[in-house]
Amino acid sequence: MAKTLILNQTDLRDCVGLDADSLAVVENAFRLLATAEVAMPPILRLDIPEHNGEVDVKTAYLPGVPRFAIKVSPGFFDNPRLGLPSLNGLMMLFSAHTGLADALLLDNGYLTAVRTAAAGAVAAKWLAREDARAVAILGAGEQARLQLQALRLVRDVREVRIWARDGSKAAAMAAELGDARAVDSVAAALDGADIAITTTPSREPLILPEHLRPGLHITAMGSDAAHKNEIAPAVLAQVDAYVADRLSQTRVLGELHHAIAAGLVGAQADFAELGQVIAGQRPGRRSAAQITLCDLTGTGAQDTAIANLAYERATAAGKGLSFDS
Repeated sequence: MAKTLILNQTDLRDCVGLDADSLAVVENAFRLLATAEVAMPPILRLDIPEHNGEVDVKTAYLPGVPRFAIKVSPGFFDNPRLGLPSLNGLMMLFSAHTGLADALLLDNGYLTAVRTAAAGAVAAKWLAREDARAVAILGAGEQARLQLQALRLVRDVREVRIWARDGSKAAAMAAELGDARAVDSVAAALDGADIAITTTPSREPLILPEHLRPGLHITAMGSDAAHKNEIAPAVLAQVDAYVADRLSQTRVLGELHHAIAAGLVGAQADFAELGQVIAGQRPGRRSAAQITLCDLTGTGAQDTAIANLAYERATAAGKGLSFDS
């Protein structure tokens, strides 16, 4: 009889964090998207407007990876008024050989947060200048903190500026970090920045053409739905290298989607994907002066990668509860 492992958020936090292994499995997932016959269907999205809610379902099969994940990720953005978190979710992990359920990961969105931050670090590793030191963080929530933590694994960050619509949250994050400072405008955050990371659910562009400067790298990860928009469409028309996590997604729900809708970029423009850059199939940054932008909408490949790492570490550590299925 098959066994299914149940892991709660505490188990998963004990086993998985932002470290070299997390970055490596996410990097490999992107590489496989470019080099293997990955099966990754379009995102299934359910909107519940009367409660300001949305639910995304993502999945992918990665050849050579023993299990595939199906993730259900709700976001109900009025929840803080009820004293509840906005984001939730779980992952179901199945054997890629038999289809049997290997694990139920009750992570409440934690694994998604880790794999998203890891993707930001992978993007910076391949696209930001080697000597990048000054970082602008737009947003002051959990993902802003994780993006910075992950970035420090691939770049020697010396200066951090934080901007958020709620200035008190930016100030609190800066005080918590100790080596960062809050600023009162996006322009102040990006002034002299080598890397800019956007981590907000904004519906209005934050980074504008006037914020660009030679050598800048932008990681945009907040636009994971068609109505979200952190980067002005004109920016995409001006950067030297635009790179998508998955073009089929960014054309319909990423920053690219808005540039296409504005008529500034062709709907079938042949941009590189991050996995192609990692695999050496397409160029990323070609000079220190280039401006690069990575459009991260989140992929099922990342979910399968991080879920496999969590399962392997949890079983090695004897975590969770097992039951007959």
